[in-house]
Amino acid sequence: MVDAVEKSQIPASQTHPSGDKRFKMLDVTMKRHHYKQDALIEILHKAQELFSYLDNDVLIYVSRQLKLPPSRVYGVATFYHLFSLAPKGVHTCVVCTGTACYVKGAANLLTNINQNLQISAGETTPDNQISLQTARCLGACGIAPAVVFDGTVAGNQTPESVVTHLQGWLENGSN
Repeated sequence: MVDAVEKSQIPASQTHPSGDKRFKMLDVTMKRHHYKQDALIEILHKAQELFSYLDNDVLIYVSRQLKLPPSRVYGVATFYHLFSLAPKGVHTCVVCTGTACYVKGAANLLTNINQNLQISAGETTPDNQISLQTARCLGACGIAPAVVFDGTVAGNQTPESVVTHLQGWLENGSN
C-alpha cells in the first residue's frame, strides 16, 4: 500500500497507481460532474458503491482529483451515516435513536444487542455477518422503537425481538 508521503506526490490528473479498474469507473463519475467540488457527496456515493466502503486511499484519491483538502472529504464522509469508513457486514441493523424511539426504549435495544453480540454501534461482528448502526431518526415515530433490518423497517421492537432477528441471521445466514 502506498504511504501518505507517496500519495501526496501523485498528480491529480494521473489515474490511481494501483491500476484498480474501480478507480477508472470513479474517474468517469468525477468527469461527468466536471470535477466540481460541490459534487462531492454524489462522488462519494459512487465510490462507496464501487468499493463497498470509503477507505483512506479512496478518500485521498477523491480529495486530490477534486482539489479539496483531505479534511473536507473526510468531514463529509464522517458526517453522513450512509457513508462507511470500514467494511460492513453481510447484514445491517440500524437502530433509530430519535426522540420517540429513544423514549420508547432504543437504548435498551442497543444494550441488549451489545450484551448478546458483543458489538456496539458502528461495529461489525468478528465474522463480518452483522454491522450495527444508529440513525438520528428514521421518520417512523408512530411505530417506535424502530429498527431497520437490511433495509426493511420493523416497528414496535423489543430487545428480545431484535436479538432474535439478529441471532437468526447468525444461525441461518438470512432472515
